[in-house]
Amino acid sequence: MFSPEGPTLRELAVQALSSVDRGYDLLAPTFDHTPFRTPDRFLDATAAALAPLGPFDAGLDLCCGTGAGLRALAPLCRKRLTGVDFSAGMLARARTTAVPAGGPRPRWVRADARALPFDGAFDLVVSFGAFGHFLPAERPGLFAQVRRALRPGGLFAFPIGAPPPVTSPWYWAAAGFDGAMRVRNAVWRPPFVMYYRTFPYSAVRDDLAAAGFDVALHALDDFGRREDGSPRAGLVLGRA
Repeated sequence: MFSPEGPTLRELAVQALSSVDRGYDLLAPTFDHTPFRTPDRFLDATAAALAPLGPFDAGLDLCCGTGAGLRALAPLCRKRLTGVDFSAGMLARARTTAVPAGGPRPRWVRADARALPFDGAFDLVVSFGAFGHFLPAERPGLFAQVRRALRPGGLFAFPIGAPPPVTSPWYWAAAGFDGAMRVRNAVWRPPFVMYYRTFPYSAVRDDLAAAGFDVALHALDDFGRREDGSPRAGLVLGRA
């Protein structure tokens, strides 16, 4: 996809007709060569914003995929790094490719983010580009799981982009994609949950607060400002 190393159109079609975990098992070998992998620019901006709030002892990359999030997490955590994902294929890829140059060696755990096997284990939880895989009704339970995995005073952090204006082609691309996925899931089983417009900041903030987080939004100024002066991207910070 968009590069010789990426998946073919046929491979993407097979993935799209699979379940979420099976689809990512199939995509894992080529995932880092697709636009779906979080760009290093977002990872580096997140790490820079979190650095003054640390250091942290133990960090978790939630829905870690191939482990790209360790680029942000590894410099911040002194003792323990953990990545959790429910795709065995993505974790297998992470074990061979996501090895930080310094710091603790990562531990990889296969688990569903809606049923995390952790209790008060982490000072920092980060996540990148995964929340479109959760329906809005699942967010309260997901955030409650993250809250339970954190130690008192721990931090949950993830970047979020400002919604594009209705005049932007990205607005219509996201709307078209979400519409196509809703049709796909209405007529095909198993479902593949992936939506781009089901994670607005106002609703996310309220769900985080209901789960027991103190919530703030830190502007990521490297991405600039919109015409109204609001940031194009921000880092959501939830303090347990």
